[in-house]
Amino acid sequence: MRIHFIAIGGSAMHNLALALHHKGYTISGSDDVIYEPSQTRLKEQGLLPQVFGWFPEKVTANLDAVILGMHAKEDNPELLKAQELGLKIFSYPEFLYEQSKHKTRVVIGGSHGKTTITAMILHVMDYHDRAVDYMVGAQLDGFDRMVHLTEENDFIVLEGDEYLSSAIDRRPKFHLYRPNIALLSGIAWDHINVFPTFENYVTQFRVFVDSIVKGGSITYNEEDDDVREVVETSENTIRKLGYSTPEYSVVNGETILETPDGPMPISIFGKHNLNNLAGAKWICQNMGLDEEDFYEAIATFKGASKRLEKLAEGKSSVAYKDFAHAPSKVKASTVAVRQQYPERKLLSCLELHTYSSFNPQFLKEYKGALEPADVAAVFYLPESVKIKGLKEVSPEQIIEAFGREDLQVFTNAEAFKEFLYNQQYADTVLLLMSSGNYGGLDLEAIKDKVTNA
Repeated sequence: MRIHFIAIGGSAMHNLALALHHKGYTISGSDDVIYEPSQTRLKEQGLLPQVFGWFPEKVTANLDAVILGMHAKEDNPELLKAQELGLKIFSYPEFLYEQSKHKTRVVIGGSHGKTTITAMILHVMDYHDRAVDYMVGAQLDGFDRMVHLTEENDFIVLEGDEYLSSAIDRRPKFHLYRPNIALLSGIAWDHINVFPTFENYVTQFRVFVDSIVKGGSITYNEEDDDVREVVETSENTIRKLGYSTPEYSVVNGETILETPDGPMPISIFGKHNLNNLAGAKWICQNMGLDEEDFYEAIATFKGASKRLEKLAEGKSSVAYKDFAHAPSKVKASTVAVRQQYPERKLLSCLELHTYSSFNPQFLKEYKGALEPADVAAVFYLPESVKIKGLKEVSPEQIIEAFGREDLQVFTNAEAFKEFLYNQQYADTVLLLMSSGNYGGLDLEAIKDKVTNA
């Protein structure tokens, strides 16, 4: 097949392009800007556009399909040409469904935890040499790409994102997969630029549960009140399988999981991650794996990239980087680190830079999120607020929203850098949380400070 990607450089899009290229398809693509690591990975496979920009002449009648990325707008010249030619135009999730409609689709949904749960499932399957197709939102150790597609594998494991599919398809991505086996990890209001009320956001998860193939199953976190209500009130004729956080303990900075065969040390930590583990276990069992085999494999799981990822460690100091940016994720990660290292000073730093986090109404959702930290800091760039066309947010608003008078707020990248460089890291845990880059912070310098503390 001949496939053209409009906005090929995105994190998800370039991985799909690489997967289809590996499958033997002829791939072309365009984008106006492509960042690393997408640029190098595309270049290595001969898929990097020679010139950045949009070129309608690339879109020709002999294409079998066009895949439209979320980054491309409705008036994109290549999209207009594809529509004029009457070509098949797919969003990213639509095309994944087309590739998997004859497989057993396992879809992991939820406001938080879905990347980690998907990563756990894939790690366990890979450990036991169970070949599956997949799409996951983080780079995993031992996996070349975030997307893998074949003709022969029976299962495909998909991370089910609730964000919109494309500029011309305003449906959430996870509405399009029609799972046979599904999981719902948690519901916490997010993406307020698209879902302006919590009720509207919750509705998307109701649609997801109702989209499960009849006779299929939903494994759900019964500790989350909203998840439980959404699943248990659904009239879809599916099996409903609740899960909860397993028993565990923390001994000398090590998490010990209670299993039927006795206590087992694991690398991941935090109540939220143990809850994720319980969900992953049930999904693996639904895919035909024994509980004992799951525990054997999960003992070797180190975590998904940027999810409580250890940056550096000294004699009495350690630093973690986490993708957390939504309020529920920030709180869960801060609590997890506090529980893992109860005797050490905890320095938690959060960068605000998403659309939702600058909304005065949504900011209130962060109340108490940094409470477990001994020292708490929030960094944001006022320019980011302007770029998003939002009203200016003051440091005083942020302090009030978080409910912490001693919260340190930085609006200058250099000042934030100096704050971190001047910390004493002995007997300290540093937690850096962001889906951005902390204003260009030199993480190598921070690693050196922590390692040598």
